[in-house]
Amino acid sequence: MKIVIFGKQFEPKESYYVQQLFDELYQRGAQICVYKSYFDRLKDHIRFAEKPSVFSMSQDIENLDFLFSIGGDGTLLDAIPYVHDLGVPILGINLGRLGFLSSVSKLEMKKAIDCIYSKNYSLDQRTLLKLEKPDDLFGELNFALNDMTIYRNNDTSLVTVHVYVNGLFLNTYWGDGLIIATPTGSTAYSMSVGGPILTPGSENFVIAPIASHNLTVRPIVIQDSSEIRIKIEGREEKYLLSLDSRQRQINKTEEIIIKKCDFRINLVQMPGQNFFSTIREKLLWGVDSRN
Repeated sequence: MKIVIFGKQFEPKESYYVQQLFDELYQRGAQICVYKSYFDRLKDHIRFAEKPSVFSMSQDIENLDFLFSIGGDGTLLDAIPYVHDLGVPILGINLGRLGFLSSVSKLEMKKAIDCIYSKNYSLDQRTLLKLEKPDDLFGELNFALNDMTIYRNNDTSLVTVHVYVNGLFLNTYWGDGLIIATPTGSTAYSMSVGGPILTPGSENFVIAPIASHNLTVRPIVIQDSSEIRIKIEGREEKYLLSLDSRQRQINKTEEIIIKKCDFRINLVQMPGQNFFSTIREKLLWGVDSRN
């Protein structure tokens, strides 16, 4: 089995768990390939039964069976461009904090590997959104698992965002910006500005304003088959547009078009895990701190 390991940050205090991961995989005869900059951080702290191959670009990895993302949700988001539309299952191992996507804790790694080798797992398919226009802003990485966000560019003036859904005018938003979120992204930035939580298979997008200056404006849920068209106004000539962790400046004269992406991402889900149990655990639903 060929397994790609992707990580960004490494701290020596994590050595015990990362060592355990490599030991478990080598014991099972796995063929391991590690993201180069992550390997450079590991190599003085981890003992390798045999030196793994390394990769820097998606073209460097072929015929992989799984990708293991080691870190938090941000790390998993950064791993997605290396998988792109290959349909490769992604296992998120959480060495971070909240971890909605990286749902396997460092204490559950051995159990998770056992489940993968015994094929005792399921795949949770997640919808992505696609920046259709401008098509040159992010090149081939014009998709996002969480959200697309427009916000002001280091300035105190408001941004005015006109939104059309399937050619029909929806609203003009005045504020710090606007979020278009997938169901996966509904528990990320969108939730922090008061957006609703969507279940992964709900086939919807959320349009949520950031610090709206019209108090009656609220997030709205639309079908993910919709085409969203956006025009920007404001005093500044440039604004910021982000797709997950990738960010670019955009001219206010540019028209923005967003659609559902034509491929999905497969997240590995362990037995007994589901979306409802994850949000109960991560958001502490039902927990009474008085008892």
